[in-house]
Amino acid sequence: MAGGDLWAVYLTFWAGSSSGQPSDRLPAFAETTARQAEDDDDEGEPSEGRRAEVRGLQRNPSMGFCNTKLLLLLGIAVAVFPSLSCRQPAAGSGSKTAVAQPIVRSFSARGIVQQLDADGRTVVINHEAISNYMAAMIMPFRASNPGELRNLSPGDEIDFRLLVSDSDSWIDKITRTGKREASETRSNVPAAVAASPKPGRHPLMDYNFTNELGQAVSLGQFDGQALAITFFFTRCPIPNFCPRLSKNFEEAAQKLNHTPNAPTNWHLLSISFDAEFDTPSVLKRYAEQYHYDPGHWSFLTGPHDKIAELAQLSGVTVEKEGSFFNHNFRTLIIDAAGDLQMTFPIGGNISDAIAGELLKAAAVTNKNATRPSDAGQ
Repeated sequence: MAGGDLWAVYLTFWAGSSSGQPSDRLPAFAETTARQAEDDDDEGEPSEGRRAEVRGLQRNPSMGFCNTKLLLLLGIAVAVFPSLSCRQPAAGSGSKTAVAQPIVRSFSARGIVQQLDADGRTVVINHEAISNYMAAMIMPFRASNPGELRNLSPGDEIDFRLLVSDSDSWIDKITRTGKREASETRSNVPAAVAASPKPGRHPLMDYNFTNELGQAVSLGQFDGQALAITFFFTRCPIPNFCPRLSKNFEEAAQKLNHTPNAPTNWHLLSISFDAEFDTPSVLKRYAEQYHYDPGHWSFLTGPHDKIAELAQLSGVTVEKEGSFFNHNFRTLIIDAAGDLQMTFPIGGNISDAIAGELLKAAAVTNKNATRPSDAGQ
């Protein structure tokens, strides 16, 4: 008997006996109980106590009426409450305990294999425009099943499916459809690793930029502050590329703000190499998505030639593909004395490492670090 049916029986029974006399529905309930006992007997032998209880109800429905009420109430509690606690919520019931599933978007795509990385999971593809998502460009993709890459080689034409969640992306259903001659494939795949900048005062300290508030920013004004610097563009469509870099800064800032007795002389700089599109107003809207604090985080733009030079000096390779950019990853840590302390040449979640390096970089002062410009004076 379902929990709702038991409640209905109880309420009917109780309401019909408000005068203190047994309800005339009690014999019917006894019969129902007897039938339930017989059903139970099909599944397993009922207890002798239950048989006696049923026989008593059938012989004299009015006996021990008050006790019967109490037993009925207890029986309903035993039957109903386990069913409430163990029953799985129905699909679409809106139960507060239901776990929301991440939204994954799916896109059909095609392109030409340019490069297969040594990790066995990553393939660089010169893909056509992906409808309703992004323009044609060359970029690396991670295969959910590395086995789908085993028989591929540069020049292979492929169809594949791109899947994108809020925080990740991957490809599957990779099918080889043809082959291009080597002369027909693109050879301008960006280098995975570029030379790191030399130690010493980093050249970006002397450049002028414009921040997301439209204010002129001379990077020399951050003397005495530890800096974390990365390069990005706001239209980057892959969540584990530029959006992950910005997420790293958001999470690092949160960690620093919640670290007891942490220094406050630190600042984050996100520099866009899409100067044509990433105007101050665009940068500000983008920054607000990451709950930025302008007192500790600036989004910068500037003349294309200056940004290109700065990116090169920072070990960043950038190649424009239509309205998009192919680029490698660089996050730099500059200490409070203005010297390069650390370079992270990778993407992914490195927020803890960034926060840790900034704590060390903020502790450096001009007294315990000598700049090249000071030598020999």
